[in-house]
Amino acid sequence: MSLDLLTAAAASVPSNAEPWRNPPAYWQARTAAIAGISGPVASIDVDALRHNALDLVVRSSGVPIRVASKSIRVREVLDATLALPGYRGILAFTLPEALWLAEDHDDIVLGYPSVDRAALAALAADEEKAARITLMVDDLAQLDLVDAIAAPGSRAEIRVAIDADASWRSPMLGHIGVRRSPVHEVGEVAGLARRIAARPGFRLVGLMMYEAQIAGQPDDTGSGDAVIRWMQRRSGQELLDRRGAIVEALRQITPLEFVNGGGTGSLESTAADRAVTETTAGSGLLAGHLFDLFRAFDPAPAAAFALEVVRKPVPDIATVLGGGWIASGPPVASRQPLPTWPAGLHTLGREGAGEVQTPLQGDASRHLAVGDRVWFRHAKSGELAERIDRYQLTSGAQLVGEVATYRGEGKSFL
Repeated sequence: MSLDLLTAAAASVPSNAEPWRNPPAYWQARTAAIAGISGPVASIDVDALRHNALDLVVRSSGVPIRVASKSIRVREVLDATLALPGYRGILAFTLPEALWLAEDHDDIVLGYPSVDRAALAALAADEEKAARITLMVDDLAQLDLVDAIAAPGSRAEIRVAIDADASWRSPMLGHIGVRRSPVHEVGEVAGLARRIAARPGFRLVGLMMYEAQIAGQPDDTGSGDAVIRWMQRRSGQELLDRRGAIVEALRQITPLEFVNGGGTGSLESTAADRAVTETTAGSGLLAGHLFDLFRAFDPAPAAAFALEVVRKPVPDIATVLGGGWIASGPPVASRQPLPTWPAGLHTLGREGAGEVQTPLQGDASRHLAVGDRVWFRHAKSGELAERIDRYQLTSGAQLVGEVATYRGEGKSFL
């Protein structure tokens, strides 16, 4: 099917309705929509997806949003989102994926460095795809590898962007943020840029700085929030100054087509930075439960999966088949799937979410019977698509279609 987020809501649901505000009705409707489908079922509520997509545009305040494909991994959802005003381009996560998407898309930035020799050779041999894809680099060794695969005079010009470290180096706390790029200071980034600009066969076109300590760090957890918010304010101010200085230095070396920043959790602050020309978002579209813990926005639970109760070992425990679909990051509770409906269920401390079965305890389990369904939400977003081959599309209690994941199209990129 062709997913159109501008017209996809069911006629019976007003465009301003937010049915997820009434959890019993919302989840019961989704259960009814998939009643005729056996086994574990993953679904996307189209109305919730559209709400999230439009809300992200509002939060980005007119700054175009590049869609992070790793958080979606469904081509039809990518296409439907990019058809909305306010979205432009894809941030891909592997070069083979970017080459595949470049069959239909002409603005793809690779979010991470690649040393995939076969994919780099394919890129170097295809002038059209080389013009559509921008590689991410932070080290001259990455350029050396490209040259070793295909010498500058024998290949298409390769577009590259610099990934500069956006973490905060606090005088008191040390390194705050993820460990990404080795270039952090203005002089380090500018020095790398000058060397790239001097290399034949490459063209420096952009800069990316992803502030994970702001975009990916919940600030409404109820524990230590004051410290987190203080850190994010201080880090945000430091980044505003440093990113502006980096962009000014790079523009004296070469014209930049884009300056990319942010993520779902930091759209407001990133979009307010005048040095930034585009933001990035992906997880906020499908809205894994990790994003329930941010103050700045309140996404609708668009993606979810339902597992079936297969046994009752004791009256207050219901065991579902499957469930151990863990998100990336530290192996803590926030990365586990969240039992969402019926309300009041929780995994067992000694078992958690299991590879084959997941026992669930709580008052609601006493009312669950073999064959009933329990809804879960994945902690993040895109990784759920690696477990399933398709999402069922729902609107209210109606099943309105289905879309294939990358896996459903026979692709597994990482």
